[in-house]
Amino acid sequence: MLVNIPLKKVVDNSYDITIDTIEKVHFDTKVAIVTNPKVAGLHLAYLLEKISAKELYIITVADGEEYKNQDSIDTILESLFNHRFNRKSLLVAFGGGVIGDMTGYAASIYQRGIDFIQIPTTLLSQVDASVGGKTGMNNKYGKNLVGAFHQPKHVYIDPYFLKTLPGREFGAGVAEIVKMAVTFNKDFFEFLETADLHNEEILQEAIKQAVETKANVVAQDEKEHGLRAALNYGHTFGHVIENETGYKKYLHGEAVAIGMVMANMTAVKMGLMSEKEALRVQKLLEKYNLPTSYAVSNSELFYEAFFLDKKSSDASITFILPVGIGDVKITDEIDKKLILSVLNSFGEKE
Repeated sequence: MLVNIPLKKVVDNSYDITIDTIEKVHFDTKVAIVTNPKVAGLHLAYLLEKISAKELYIITVADGEEYKNQDSIDTILESLFNHRFNRKSLLVAFGGGVIGDMTGYAASIYQRGIDFIQIPTTLLSQVDASVGGKTGMNNKYGKNLVGAFHQPKHVYIDPYFLKTLPGREFGAGVAEIVKMAVTFNKDFFEFLETADLHNEEILQEAIKQAVETKANVVAQDEKEHGLRAALNYGHTFGHVIENETGYKKYLHGEAVAIGMVMANMTAVKMGLMSEKEALRVQKLLEKYNLPTSYAVSNSELFYEAFFLDKKSSDASITFILPVGIGDVKITDEIDKKLILSVLNSFGEKE
């Protein structure tokens, strides 16, 4: 016997990204702003001048990648239950990528899914984490291994929040901008080589181009079945670095910067990228004080950690490698010896 459940339908998950000063908006429902103490201290008063709601609550979770875990998710969910949020209620992710990922994940599972909006306050989250609907948390096995695809209803990118951004956080955001240029947009990369992103107008143009680049990729592959995986350039290596260092030594963008250099070295060894092109990428990263070296203490253990990456399977590891500048290759057919030679060379550098 066979019973078919006909659920085929087209779902429109489109949404707008506003890159400008946030205008005043009122929500005729219960709203919870999820943030951390640092962002709240700097910017919550500003946001509360812009947002009002039928009922408005503030949920504060601890600051830092090490707190992107089930305990923090439970803190958010318990507040929603205590204030009797329903399926028409709304969450606001107000912070960097950690806040955005956790808020989106909480929204995706609370009563099987409620709406949320993104108001990113770091450069990294403005150009990358807030766009595309990836949500989740970390666990002892690795980064973002628990989560869901849950698109926001709107993203508000307000330049005001970058005024207080520390230098390291700024550089971490630049790493994600460079990532998108290297993989998908040669002209954009050449623009970045001569641009001064500390200039507010130039930075806004870079944010716009980065968001447009990512939006175009996400539109073609929302659930990361193919092309979107290319946006993880630098992440396969970078996630292992983050895990090895307990998410405390490097910001996410810093680990990605090192990961890009490792991926570039792999691409050079495979003949996909010239040494000159790899050096151009490295120089651009170093222009914004991003780290480009890392001491690999045990290449075999580093290699084994790749298998916890979401893009990998039981028997193969998926690597995202640049093909020159402006193109990218996704492959799971790289000989282990070649990867170990890359990792060993990093061990020798330090």
